[in-house]
Amino acid sequence: MARTCAAAWLLLACLGALLLVVPASPAAAHATLIGSDPAQGAVLETAPEQVTFTFDETVIGVPAGIRVFDATGTEVASSASVRDAELVVALEEEVGDGTLVVLWRLVSADGHPIGGSLSYSVGAPSDVVDVPTADADADTEAPLLLGVSRWLGYLGLLVGAGVALFSVLFLPLSAPADGVRVRLRRKVGPAVVVAVVGWWAAVPLVALYQLGVGASALGDQATWSALAAEEYAVPLAVTLGLGLAVLALLVRAPDRRRAGLVLLGCTVALVAPSLTGHTRAAGPQALVIGVDVLHLVAGALWLGGLVAVGLVLGDLAARDDSGAVVLARFSTWAAGSLAVLVVAGTFLAWRIAGSWGALLDTGYGALLLVKVLLVALAVAIAAWNRFSVLPRLRAAARREERRDAAAVLVRTTLAEAGVLVAVLLVTGFLVDRSPGPDTSTGTPVAVEQSGSEVVRLDDISAEVVLDPLGIGPATLTLTMTDPAGEPAEGFEAPRVSLSTEETDLGEVALTNQGPGVYSGEVVLPTGGDWKVQVSLRTTEFDNPVRSVVLEVPAGRA
Repeated sequence: MARTCAAAWLLLACLGALLLVVPASPAAAHATLIGSDPAQGAVLETAPEQVTFTFDETVIGVPAGIRVFDATGTEVASSASVRDAELVVALEEEVGDGTLVVLWRLVSADGHPIGGSLSYSVGAPSDVVDVPTADADADTEAPLLLGVSRWLGYLGLLVGAGVALFSVLFLPLSAPADGVRVRLRRKVGPAVVVAVVGWWAAVPLVALYQLGVGASALGDQATWSALAAEEYAVPLAVTLGLGLAVLALLVRAPDRRRAGLVLLGCTVALVAPSLTGHTRAAGPQALVIGVDVLHLVAGALWLGGLVAVGLVLGDLAARDDSGAVVLARFSTWAAGSLAVLVVAGTFLAWRIAGSWGALLDTGYGALLLVKVLLVALAVAIAAWNRFSVLPRLRAAARREERRDAAAVLVRTTLAEAGVLVAVLLVTGFLVDRSPGPDTSTGTPVAVEQSGSEVVRLDDISAEVVLDPLGIGPATLTLTMTDPAGEPAEGFEAPRVSLSTEETDLGEVALTNQGPGVYSGEVVLPTGGDWKVQVSLRTTEFDNPVRSVVLEVPAGRA
C-alpha cells in the first residue's frame, strides 16, 4: 500500500508539472466561422456559383442543414459539401438581382451544434428581406432530458465499475469475505443496467440535439446515419466492458485471471467516454484524453468504493477487524484517487475552458464552479472520515464498539457518496454544454437613433456604432479607448456578432482602420432589436464578452 500511495502522489506531481509547462490556448468551445466567400454583406455584380465558409476547426455536416433563400423567402436549389474546416454551398439554379441568405447548421468536432446565416446581394441589396430563419436558429442548447440521460449513464458507470474494482482490489480472498463479495456482485448488476440504459438513451437525444429536428425525425434513416461513429462506439464499449466485469464476478473467489478480466472490462468501459465530447476539441488531444481517463478511473474508485464500503462495512466489522483492514486499504487508494481527481479536473477545466476568466464569464464555467464546490464538500466529509471516524473503528476492541463505529462511518460514507452523485448530476449537464462565451452575457440597453452604444471590456471602453441605423447595408464600427481616453488594443483583435431572436448574422468580419478602430460591413435584413455581442481577449487569460442592443427601425434611417 505504501508503494501504491507513493505512485499516486508521483502521478499527482507529474500532472502538476504538466499544468505548469503546457501553454494555455483559447477555449475550444466549438467551431467558429472565420471567413466566407463572398463576405457577409458583399454586393456582387454577378451571382457566384458557390458560397464557401471557412471555420477554425473541423465541422460535420447534417442532413438538410443548409438552405438558401432569396429576398422573397423562396428557397433556391442548392447542395452542400463539408471537408475538414470548410463548407461549400453550390447554387444549382440561376438567381436574379437582390439579396440572398444562406442559413447553415453544422456540428463541431466536440459534438456541439452551431448555426448562423450569411447575407450577400447580387446587383443591389433588396429593400425588404423576408427569410424564414427556423433552421438556422434552431436551439443549440442541450435539452434537459439529454442531461438527465448523461447523469444516469455516468452514475451507473462509476458505481458499477467502482464496486466491481472494490470487490477484486480491496476485499480479502479468505472464505469469510465470499458472502460480502456476493452481496456486492448483486449490487453491480443494477448499476450496470442504469449505465447501459443511460448511455444508449442518449444516442437518439444527441441526434435530435445536433440536427435540431423533432422526435418524428427518428424514423428517418438519415438522422441515424448523420451521427458520428463515436456516438455509437461509446455506449457499445460501456456495455461490453461492464458486461465482461459482471461475468468475471460470477465466481465465489476470483483468482488472478478473473480479477484481470474485471480490471480489463472496467478499463474498457471507463476509457470509452473520453474519446468523444470536449476532449476531442481540446489540445494537446492525446494528453487531454489521457487525463480525462484518469479522471474517470479515479472517480469510479472513489464513488464506487464509497458505495461498497457503505454496503459491506457493517458486516465485516461485526465479525473481526477485517472491516478496519479493508477500510485501511481503500483509504490509501482513495487518497491517491482524490489527488488525481483534483489535479486532473483542474487540468481539464483549464484546457477545455481555455482560460481561468472563462469560469466566471460563461454558463459552462458557472456549472463547473458548482461542481468544484460540491467536490470540496465531498473532500471535507472524506477528511472527517479518514482522520476522525476511521481511527475510532481501528481503536475499537470489542465487537459492539466496532459495530457502533462502523455504523457512524457507514452514514458519513453514504453522505459523501450522495454529494458525489450530485457532482455527477452537474457533470451530466456539463458534457453537452458549450464552454464558449454565454451569448446572454451583459444587459441589453436600447439606444436612440444615433446607433451608438458603449460597452466595458475590463479596462477598455468600446463604442459600437452602426451607420446608417436601418434595414440594408450598414457599417459597424468599434472604437476602443483606455481609461485615459487614448486608443487601446486587446491581446487579440475584437470579435463582434449580430443577432435578433429570429435571425443570426453570425460574426462580422472586421478590418483594422487604425489604433483601436475596427469596422465591418453588414446587411440587416429586417428591423427590430439587434443584439451586438463584443468579445475581446484583453490578456492571455481574460476574454470578457458584453452585449448591447441597437433598435433598428423598420424603414431606412
